[in-house]
Amino acid sequence: MALQWMILTYVVAAEAAIAILLTLPAPNLLKNRFVSLISLILQPALFVVPFAGFQLLDIYWKMEHRLLCTSDICTASERDRYEKSIYKAQRNVILCSAACILYWCIYRICKYYKDIESLEEVEKRLKKE
Repeated sequence: MALQWMILTYVVAAEAAIAILLTLPAPNLLKNRFVSLISLILQPALFVVPFAGFQLLDIYWKMEHRLLCTSDICTASERDRYEKSIYKAQRNVILCSAACILYWCIYRICKYYKDIESLEEVEKRLKKE
């Protein structure tokens, strides 16, 4: 199970780096090439959305079927283990949400750049006429 969270962590880190690189100022030629490269990668990278959704369902199922440790019968170590698992679940929910939101942001940024590029081409054509 830890491997899945490690993969998702690396994907979120890569998405964050790509989002930062997309928003940094750069020359138009370099920016257009980078946006086109990222646009090619976006379709295969869509796997992150159902993967994160499946992980969220897994977290939800585990939360529903978790043994509660709130009574006086529980020892201190059991209570600590219970609280640690709750914190891990909360962290993983944030990680899954971040993966989906960052993917959507990268998609929208690339779409905006392509729309701007097409509008610039239309403007050039209209100026020539």
